[in-house]
Amino acid sequence: MTSVKYPEPLVFGLDIGTRSIVGTVGYKEKNKFNVVAMAVKFHETRSMIDGQIHDIGRVAEDIRTVRAELEEQLGGRKLKEVCIAAAGRVLKTAVGHADYEFHESTLINQEYIHSLDLIGVEQAHAKIMEELSKKKEDATKYYCVGYTAIKYFLNDYEISNLEAHKGTKIAADILATFLPEEVVTSLYEAVEEAGLYVTNLTLEPIAAINVAIPEQYRLLNIALVDVGAGTSDICITKDGSIIGYGMIPSAGDELTEILIKKYLIDFDTAEMLKTAGPTKKTITYKDIMGIPQKITPAQIAKDLEGVKQDITNKIAEKIKELNGGEPVSAIFVVGGGGKFEGFTESLAKATKLPNERVALRGEEVMQNINFAVENVKKDSLYVTPIGICLSFFDHKNNFIFVTVNGERIKLYNNDKLTIFDAAVQYGLPNEDLFPKRGEDITFKVNGKTRIVRGLPGETAVIKLNGTQVGMNSVISADDKIEITTSTVGQPASAELGSLPEFGNTIDFKINGEVMTCPRFALVNGEIRLSTYQIAEGDDVEMQSFYTVEQLLAFLDIPKSTLVYVNNSKAKLTTKIYENFEVTYELSEEEAQLSFADLAEGEETEDAEETTETETSEAEPKKEQPAKKPKTEPAKQKVEIPVGAITRQVTVNGKPVVMTGKDKYIFVNIFDYIDFDLTTVRGKHLVTNIDGRQADFNEELSENAVIDVYWEK
Repeated sequence: MTSVKYPEPLVFGLDIGTRSIVGTVGYKEKNKFNVVAMAVKFHETRSMIDGQIHDIGRVAEDIRTVRAELEEQLGGRKLKEVCIAAAGRVLKTAVGHADYEFHESTLINQEYIHSLDLIGVEQAHAKIMEELSKKKEDATKYYCVGYTAIKYFLNDYEISNLEAHKGTKIAADILATFLPEEVVTSLYEAVEEAGLYVTNLTLEPIAAINVAIPEQYRLLNIALVDVGAGTSDICITKDGSIIGYGMIPSAGDELTEILIKKYLIDFDTAEMLKTAGPTKKTITYKDIMGIPQKITPAQIAKDLEGVKQDITNKIAEKIKELNGGEPVSAIFVVGGGGKFEGFTESLAKATKLPNERVALRGEEVMQNINFAVENVKKDSLYVTPIGICLSFFDHKNNFIFVTVNGERIKLYNNDKLTIFDAAVQYGLPNEDLFPKRGEDITFKVNGKTRIVRGLPGETAVIKLNGTQVGMNSVISADDKIEITTSTVGQPASAELGSLPEFGNTIDFKINGEVMTCPRFALVNGEIRLSTYQIAEGDDVEMQSFYTVEQLLAFLDIPKSTLVYVNNSKAKLTTKIYENFEVTYELSEEEAQLSFADLAEGEETEDAEETTETETSEAEPKKEQPAKKPKTEPAKQKVEIPVGAITRQVTVNGKPVVMTGKDKYIFVNIFDYIDFDLTTVRGKHLVTNIDGRQADFNEELSENAVIDVYWEK
């Protein structure tokens, strides 16, 4: 069989419904859409209920059957990509407002408009999350399956189309629709099990409105109702925009189930009775006992009247709710369920509209649809399948799948997806992507707060399809991403002696001789020497003096000793500063021991501890007399890594000097600047070196110009 050459792109759409699967293939030529292949497969079992797939394997098998039939109609051409639509089961909608200001008057292009739309979608999703959070429900697994712009604004004035205009401010109100993960995932699983790749996903009422309500009709306040087998999906237009989506889980199958129970028949027989035309006088069928039965269409209609009214009443209530409590001007009905005898009249009654204002739409709205398929006529049953194909040309809500650490995740494809986007959707906290510092120490020095930072850990190791890459690497469908999370660095540590205010020693002239004493500080009111490890919350008060009492204690001289400071008689509380002269007189009992004897005698226990913990690495200031045996206190040693260098760069317009390392990479700048990586503050983290995109592991050169900011 020879494959027919069709204009590209040739679009394949699948309407995976509760009762059947309708496959449509066609191409767009100017304003017309040409249908070149169409196939319908009814489910043989209840593999779908109320628009939700219950048996993925069965549905996948039905999709394969439809695909094979379409490929045969196309002369053997293989179909690989497909557009699908989700029913509005448990859908949630919200309106998100987005705005963006430029520094100067700017020409608005499609990229700006698309970015604005996405900001609106994100704002709508945030509203949904807040709503579900109040109900203690998880909103993180709700996916956007469709959105429309209600209004656009240019410089605060409403405008229908922003493209090609110039302005300093643009804004939009975006109506976005979200479905839970299980609804979307089951659709993708069934399609992919059938050997197809989803190129576009939309919502069924959005697909239907592409055909049923042309742009010029959307100025009117109209409701579109897509009545299927399991759900009735609703869409409202007004003032040129779509203002609301909704659904009720009631449709044609409820009518069928009433007949099953009342007449004791199987599903297929009930469907036959439900769809039998009113022109027949009687209909013959067999019940499950095999007994032949006869019934009239009038009796069937009578038996179904109650449930039909119940369904139309629910639809009427939902329409009014979505329209702000007001009735609409007209209702268009599409879908197989809407073809049931008397359905539109019942809906007109429920909405208090004239019968002529509630109409089944089929051929009337397909003026731009050309069927090049035998034995297929324009019918309301095909409005949604064709609309699914047409949604391909919008590409407003395409999804892709990637694998992160073995888990398959779905991403909203904005054509600019990076590793960072995948990691966020995967649920990896930001702190696991960037180097984590060890715990800081916060303390006070002379009443002022000081912080010593913990050391940074190792940055996350990222591999894309087996190759190590950076956080901003662009990703595509079916990529495999492996992320080894970042590590926590060593906690901060600091000795008291490392503080700039702390000098190692202090000299006094005592009884005519210079004595070098260790400097100390009060930490939380207690005397501490240079080797003390500062702890969280410590209150450090630097001492540039000794009191007489402290000096006597250091010299192991009784407090009763008479002391003179700068030739004045001193008290125990008198302060002795650098190079002060101190003289003291021993009592008669102490006179037997001279100062030299004290110095040459055995060290006290405290002095031994000081000698052991503070080893001097500097030469003494001067030759000390024999009577000054005290070991000189240690000079504080600053450890500098071998090969350490200094690197000066410019970050966000400000000079930054980096010291203490033998090598600097991009991520090291976060050690020297105040930048919060724990909270996402825009849609994309910009990391540039000298005007180009940087990698977090890229080595920094001297005088590099760096830009780091969240792109709004």
